[in-house]
Amino acid sequence: MTKVTIFTGSFCPYCMMAKRLLKQVGVEDIEEINRDTHPDQFEQAIAGTGQRTIPQIFIGDTHVGGFTDLYALHQRGELLPLLQNN
Repeated sequence: MTKVTIFTGSFCPYCMMAKRLLKQVGVEDIEEINRDTHPDQFEQAIAGTGQRTIPQIFIGDTHVGGFTDLYALHQRGELLPLLQNN
């Protein structure tokens, strides 16, 4: 399965829901980068995506967006193919 990276924040319910959904579909290895402890990496993500909200989810090099975007991919049946092909 493709590497998944999530930029998160402390006590973020959407971050927790995103990680839970990914685990439910079989993703075991999630690289979590907390914006509070790694602000420099979060700033790089903002520069690349233009989005300041968390979570920011990347599947491989593909920026998925936040939790609602991830959930929508899953509902359309596009999440698993993205995880397997990216």
